[in-house]
Amino acid sequence: MIEVAHLTKRYGGRTAVDDVSFTCAPGSVTGFLGPNGAGKSTTMRMLCGLTPPTAGTATVCGVPYRRLANPGREIGVLLDASAQHAGRTGREVLALAAAVMGVPRREVDVKLDLVGLGAAAARRRVGAYSLGMRQRLGLAHALLGDPRVLVLDEPANGLDPEGIFWMRGLLRDFADRGGTVLLSSHLLREVEAVADRLVVIGGGRVVAQGGTEELLADAGTLVRARDGAALGRALAAAGLDATPGPGGGLLVRADPDPVGQAAAAAGVALTELRPAGGGGLEQLFLTLTGGTTTKETTA
Repeated sequence: MIEVAHLTKRYGGRTAVDDVSFTCAPGSVTGFLGPNGAGKSTTMRMLCGLTPPTAGTATVCGVPYRRLANPGREIGVLLDASAQHAGRTGREVLALAAAVMGVPRREVDVKLDLVGLGAAAARRRVGAYSLGMRQRLGLAHALLGDPRVLVLDEPANGLDPEGIFWMRGLLRDFADRGGTVLLSSHLLREVEAVADRLVVIGGGRVVAQGGTEELLADAGTLVRARDGAALGRALAAAGLDATPGPGGGLLVRADPDPVGQAAAAAGVALTELRPAGGGGLEQLFLTLTGGTTTKETTA
């Protein structure tokens, strides 16, 4: 339902997205992960027709977004919950969207109820909404046309724990009924709980993708030594990339055997050497991205 092929975006001499390719199949939730500035938002904007790519293609249901006759009936998009008319009520926002998409007016109340915005909240102006309420309204807008695809950027931002749990169930139900979800979020534990597949991006390039269980089972190795500097030099000499891990250890994108051999060859005594998979998605994320963040830049 979503196919991104060799997508690239350059701004002058800077490459924000570099040859990114992935697919999102019906009946699945795909977690789209990466540190700030990795290119996630730019990729999603290109997918949704807001930013023209320098090279490559992005299609929804086999068609570029801008060629969809009635996009809201095919793909529901939530990229910025704050990008809503502050002077309109929640009901007015959805009623206008329903008129544009040709959706029956009764669906407005159905979707408001679905996202937990009751009659009183629906009568309030959006400018008086909390961030969590704006997220719920944005999700109602995305669902209004009963699309087959959802593209959501940080949809849980501003929600309380109960709201996050509710959203997880809603997205899982959408996918279980055959829908396709592309979900970007910094709440890694929530992504781990709901996503079937993961696409991890760093420095504008895809650094890993595959089934969630598959990637978590191959999360690399956690290694620790009393002389951390010597361990780092030993790993570098063996061509093994290491990033900071929990408790002062190092995360290495390799099996334990070559990591242990590199330490032994350099005479470095280890205090811990084990597969890192037990750390879940957060540890995998740090292993793949190095735990680095940069200032987000989009255009």
